[in-house]
Amino acid sequence: MGLIDVDKPIIPLSGVAQMLNAKLRTLRMYEEKGLLPTCEGNKKLYSINDLRIIAFVHYLASFKKVNANGVRFVLELLNEHVDKEQKEALLSSVEEAMEKLSPKEIEGGFEDF
Repeated sequence: MGLIDVDKPIIPLSGVAQMLNAKLRTLRMYEEKGLLPTCEGNKKLYSINDLRIIAFVHYLASFKKVNANGVRFVLELLNEHVDKEQKEALLSSVEEAMEKLSPKEIEGGFEDF
């Protein structure tokens, strides 16, 4: 993708929530717990690659019912012990799994995180 810089932070958290059909409050809770990628500067903007990680966090927490410490541990393993190709394959499989969820399942989320 030559025209699109997938690492450029351009998407606000509200846009991420819309793209994932998630509640903004849920994503803010993940942010407060330090589970989302860090943002540079005053504006909290996320890149397309960040969006994929946020979708993974949302999938783990909301649909697999993994608690914050578990999500943090999985992210640590993913970042430190998985090569780029394996990470890409995992994130792609999560995206495919999320596409199969019904809108009602997606909106429900997991609020008692």
